[in-house]
Amino acid sequence: MKITQVRRIFSGHNIYAKIETDENIHGVGEGTLNSREAAVAAVIEAIEPVIVGQDPFNIEHIWQDIFRGTFWRGGPVLMSALSAVDAALWDIKGKALNTPVYNLLGGKCRDKIRVYSHCGGNTPDDLCRNAEKAINRGLTVLRICPHDVREDNFYEPGKQINKSVKFMKALRESVGDDIDIIFECHTRFTPVRAIELANAIAEYKPVFVEDPIRSDSSESFRVLRSHTNVPLATGEKFGGVWDYKTLIEEDLIDYLRTDICNCGGITSMRKIAAYGETHYIEMVPHGLPSAVGMMAAFHLDIATPNFFMQESGLYGDVGPHLTIDAEYKDGFFTLGNSPGLGITLDESKCMPYSTYEHPHWRREDGTVQDW
Repeated sequence: MKITQVRRIFSGHNIYAKIETDENIHGVGEGTLNSREAAVAAVIEAIEPVIVGQDPFNIEHIWQDIFRGTFWRGGPVLMSALSAVDAALWDIKGKALNTPVYNLLGGKCRDKIRVYSHCGGNTPDDLCRNAEKAINRGLTVLRICPHDVREDNFYEPGKQINKSVKFMKALRESVGDDIDIIFECHTRFTPVRAIELANAIAEYKPVFVEDPIRSDSSESFRVLRSHTNVPLATGEKFGGVWDYKTLIEEDLIDYLRTDICNCGGITSMRKIAAYGETHYIEMVPHGLPSAVGMMAAFHLDIATPNFFMQESGLYGDVGPHLTIDAEYKDGFFTLGNSPGLGITLDESKCMPYSTYEHPHWRREDGTVQDW
């Protein structure tokens, strides 16, 4: 079998790579990088001549060739393109061997995949009402980011921390101790501010604080780790396994939030998971833009021993252009036995390409604030 073509397919702002072969077996993978999808699409186009003619079964070799075979490597755009190609290759291999991808990864480690989703609200009362709705959908884990709400169109970290503590307190008192709460910081705080926040909400028992500080310097977690006992998680802005070296080797975090659409795909994420396993760090992968990326994550989740739970906004509705062999029920997803990733993509129902720009926030004095 040989690769004959690599096509780029948009649906809205989601970008997919569709790899075709001379045996009429194709695979689909996702590399969506929100607001920078066009750049990823251009890299997928550049990758095509590198891999056309190669055997799609040689996934590790192709991964190395794309990552190391050219001068430029790493970075979110290049890694997202590689992620899409990599997932598509696993999809092909599973279809050719007539088995789900999770069987190629060692088989199931669990029967179902625990998922969690975001819960918002402009006031503590709104948050608690929305939490009740989420719990009624079967979720046992809620992710909140109350400092998303800006009352005066500016973002002042000190004020946002004080407000966030009130939201966290209200939610814990509303849902009780049996519901897990993840507190998302969205990489908005300096280490000293993150310490202030983590210690202020510690009594409300977050399962972890997510992305408390910027991801530019993983070494900064040393300061944070030494001043709080609250569990910490990060990873959605990182690339390949090398980006995690300091965090894992020095036990600076408790959970890995790797994104399969920008870390280098299944091939890369399974290495990150295995690296974390040696330090008893569990996987809580980042949510994916569409069900194509989510299915790639699900297959790895179900086959990974140190998986904990998966961020997901899916409850069965994946859009008219996709069908997936997965079912949601009571806070868990189960996977079927379809070969490959269990994805069917109807290109005729894909939405026209569209994009958007992430918010550009400011503090009151005009300083740039991380969104």
